[in-house]
Amino acid sequence: MFDWSDPNTFWLNITDIALGAVTLACLAVVVYAALREAFARVKLRQDSHAFAVPELGMTMADGGEPVNPSTKPDKK
Repeated sequence: MFDWSDPNTFWLNITDIALGAVTLACLAVVVYAALREAFARVKLRQDSHAFAVPELGMTMADGGEPVNPSTKPDKK
């Protein structure tokens, strides 16, 4: 395993331990961010306004009336 009494490998062992700790910290940050994003998406999906309600039809964010494709003005 580690030979702490060997002066030739002492600093190598210390460096390996430090790099391992930094790697684990970075991994923990990435896992935390991924889980936070996943839970946010699940929460957004469970929002009561996110469900499709057939009785309401197509709702619009501004409350306006839908425009039929045949009555749209031509874009030039």
